[in-house]
Amino acid sequence: MPFLKEQILKRTQTFNHTESSSYPGSDDSLILADNVSFAYPASDGSSSDIVALKNVSIKINKGKHVAILGRNGSGKSTLAKLINALEIPDQGKVIVFGHDTSDKSSLWSVRQACGMVFQNPDNQIVGTTVEEDVAFGPENLGVPSDDIRCRVDRSLSRVGLEQYALKAPSQLSGGQKQKLAIAGILAMQPDCVILDEATSMLDPKSAKDFLKLIKELQQEFSMTVVEITHDIENAVTADYIYIMQQGEIFFSGTPREVFTRPDKVLSAGLDLPQHLYINYLFQNSFSHEALESLHEKHPDDIFTPEETVDAMFELQNIASPQTITSPAKKYSYSNQTLISVEKLSYTYQKGTEFAVDALKEVSFQVEQGEMIAIVGHSGSGKSTLISHLNGLFVPQTGQVEVMNLNTRNKKNIREIRKFLGLLFQYPEHQLFENTVYEDIAFGPKQFGFSESEIEKNIKQAIDIVGLSQDILQRSPFELSGGQQRRVAIAGVLATDCEIFVLDEPAAGLDPIGQQEIINYIMHLQKLRKTVILVTHDMKLAARADRILVLNEGSVAAYDTAENIFSNQKILTAAGLEVPPAYKFARLISEKFSCEIDGYTAEDVNYNLLKHLNNRRQSNA
Repeated sequence: MPFLKEQILKRTQTFNHTESSSYPGSDDSLILADNVSFAYPASDGSSSDIVALKNVSIKINKGKHVAILGRNGSGKSTLAKLINALEIPDQGKVIVFGHDTSDKSSLWSVRQACGMVFQNPDNQIVGTTVEEDVAFGPENLGVPSDDIRCRVDRSLSRVGLEQYALKAPSQLSGGQKQKLAIAGILAMQPDCVILDEATSMLDPKSAKDFLKLIKELQQEFSMTVVEITHDIENAVTADYIYIMQQGEIFFSGTPREVFTRPDKVLSAGLDLPQHLYINYLFQNSFSHEALESLHEKHPDDIFTPEETVDAMFELQNIASPQTITSPAKKYSYSNQTLISVEKLSYTYQKGTEFAVDALKEVSFQVEQGEMIAIVGHSGSGKSTLISHLNGLFVPQTGQVEVMNLNTRNKKNIREIRKFLGLLFQYPEHQLFENTVYEDIAFGPKQFGFSESEIEKNIKQAIDIVGLSQDILQRSPFELSGGQQRRVAIAGVLATDCEIFVLDEPAAGLDPIGQQEIINYIMHLQKLRKTVILVTHDMKLAARADRILVLNEGSVAAYDTAENIFSNQKILTAAGLEVPPAYKFARLISEKFSCEIDGYTAEDVNYNLLKHLNNRRQSNA
């Protein structure tokens, strides 16, 4: 056993033999935060601390699933750390199943009861092999060796990683690493699992399967689930929801109580379940009098998809829509081929027993001005593919050409990178300079841009991402997570490439942050730039001109969103699902006896209103 593990195991076993105290009068069936406040020390050494939580009180009953929502920086993750005793409140009390987290003798009991899955899996992977990493937690809990073996095998099977047991975690994709982190927590068999955006890096099927598993564990073992998420579709399944804003509890209630207050949810910078958002857009097209009449006929809250589509049908019987707003138009693109990939194959650790075929004869082309979405299950080869586009990887077999330059020729690589900018997952990790200005200017300087060009490009880049001039002389490491991501994106934009490749740029962002990413992409398309987007978000993929579906390293399909999402066989095989808006459009079509399509909420609403308007005109 590695030295680090051995020392931790000894310490945890010592804790195990220490009698911990319970908080007087506390309830061992509750997780309780009582008037909690917490601040982080300022990184610049100033006297002003960064307040993360202010007088927060929550109550979570044992065996319940509670979702905590809020914008980035609202205090959600800090609250989760307080529940798991990773941080101790400055004021107030946090009680976990009867144990006060501020009592050092209770730390063992709290952390044995609560397992936490962080947003970035790299932050909690410590093993040299997959199975060793999953075993790490149970080892430190003093679980007998035979039981550890059973727990590891069962946990890996539950997340679909059993065939990777002997591989190094570094060989896994980002989504597979997230599954590994989840397996490590499941192997500890905690009473409470805290999920901090735990599904943000998973493909739709893996995320759905994981949440189904969590629900099964909740029901079978009365496991408590605290889920920090931006995925509103997940939050709908929770027993109770807390919405946080600027370190305080802004709003709380059951999913029905919360999401039937759309204005309040949207004012917190959050999204609505797609069927409720479509209904919100739909209702905004009718008069106040029509809505009042609808409320008289349907005084109860409208929540489920079935209730929602019934109310929409009733509303169009009461009155006609007054306004129809066209969704954002897609930009036309030329027939000039900028990227050509022909029969590209790549194998990691080729010729060894650990060989992994990441890409298998992948072929496709990208035209100027297109937005292409690359989708597929975790480990399907998405990141490996885009690493070939700017010469980070050289093809083992096949060809990659960018702007008619072949990546096999090393002399072309520098020129290719002038044309193609690549932004990896967690782009804020790409920051390294002393000031924001220097960080954004780094790429243009490497390409030999003049000072005047650099200044012009930096100004244009920060305008696109919404950063002010006064931030340029600050250290990028003093900024918030959202600001750091904007700086990293600006650094790629400042190179003024023809092609931008973005790898999960919206992962972990709140709805407003995700919309900002969409706005950046739309702005680039206005400039006739070409965008390649790797994503697990089907709502985002639906906005693309074409979608490239990868399945186990091979191209399963390369077509329009309409043709991809209408082929359930392809979606199922690749671990994908249709966007929620499309599912609701099917329900609308059935209720209204017409064919309403669309893959975003805006498209579905527009197509429905257009249909109603055309029908009214034909009946006039």
